[in-house]
Amino acid sequence: MADLTEAQARDREDPLAPFRARFRGDPDLVYLDGNSLGRLPDHTPDRLADVISRQWGERLIRSWSEGWLDLPLEVGDAIAAAVLGAAAGQVAVADATTVCFYKLAAAAIGARPGRREIVSDLHDFPTDRYVLESLAHGHQMTIRWIDSDPAGGPEPAEVAALLSEATALVSLSHVTYRSGHRADMAAINALSHEAGALTLWDLSHSAGSVPLQLDRDGCDLAVGCTYKYLCGGPGSPAYLYVARALQSQLRQPIWGWLGRADPFAMAPGYVAADGIRGFLSGTPPILSLAAVDAGVALIAEAGIDAIAEKGSRLGSFLIAAADERLAPHGVSVATPRDAARRGAHVALAHPRAHALTDALIRAGVVVDFRAPDVIRAGLAPLSTSYADVWAFIDTLDSLLAGAGVTAQWR
Repeated sequence: MADLTEAQARDREDPLAPFRARFRGDPDLVYLDGNSLGRLPDHTPDRLADVISRQWGERLIRSWSEGWLDLPLEVGDAIAAAVLGAAAGQVAVADATTVCFYKLAAAAIGARPGRREIVSDLHDFPTDRYVLESLAHGHQMTIRWIDSDPAGGPEPAEVAALLSEATALVSLSHVTYRSGHRADMAAINALSHEAGALTLWDLSHSAGSVPLQLDRDGCDLAVGCTYKYLCGGPGSPAYLYVARALQSQLRQPIWGWLGRADPFAMAPGYVAADGIRGFLSGTPPILSLAAVDAGVALIAEAGIDAIAEKGSRLGSFLIAAADERLAPHGVSVATPRDAARRGAHVALAHPRAHALTDALIRAGVVVDFRAPDVIRAGLAPLSTSYADVWAFIDTLDSLLAGAGVTAQWR
């Protein structure tokens, strides 16, 4: 039976439990929103203090030639090694996720001239859909939408049904933001390549929570944010992945000076730098890059396989507890039950989800709401305990029963 005693026993046996103390914040707060904004790693402020006091304060402009200019690629390589399953030289930390997504989607369309269709999911994250709609409008293209199961996500057969010789790009989220469904990346890549299309994956809800093997699975392009499971902080820049074989074939559309072959020559005309550096544009945000690097180092220390294993166990524990305690109140699980088919967040559906989310937050259990009826619990494995999961279930049970909020879990 899923209960507090079981949760506490699991916490005692958890090999990742010591990492919880390496994040700052109120230890009594039940924070299940690390899939939106990760907690602050304890060592990040010291890393930022060094950048501010020594690198900026003392070295000043000399710091650009003492490492700052290389940070986008160095941190990109760290992300590639720690969480993406990608070789060095294929990842750069660049702009906001929306901008990175636009760069790669536009580059992919440009590399498939004459093809007039894009395949994507009608329920994908809004910014991805909006960017694709903008590009389709500007290039007189058609988007063929998959109407996937809101409690699941796009399946290979649904992608295959829309592919044709007219498909330029297939763009999907690896883990869907609402349900947590994990797509079969390798199968969808293979189907898309057979049709002659390129693939672009949004990894924002994947990287740092589930294992990824971009090189092995034949991924062409990918983007992801760094402020969720990678704990880069609010507004930290996103990364982009371009498979090495495609780097010389694609031309990204935002030609900025730091993406040029010799930026300090200040020469007329644009000549793209070789490799992944050619996908950069403007001046890198040094403070945010340092914070991202600090967060990724923590992920690398713990190991993505151990993180993913705990994430799947946390999710299974939550689902079992929801079935026992919450189903009688009309709560349903809106996430795949198979751990291999989901990421590290679990969606629970209820008609009063919005009001219940507000009540949970007031009770000290931070979750989030996704329209129209989902309470989303983000289980960041390094900072989330089994007792946190139980506190969420117990508090929601009390709210639904109209009995007030219990304090047994505190």
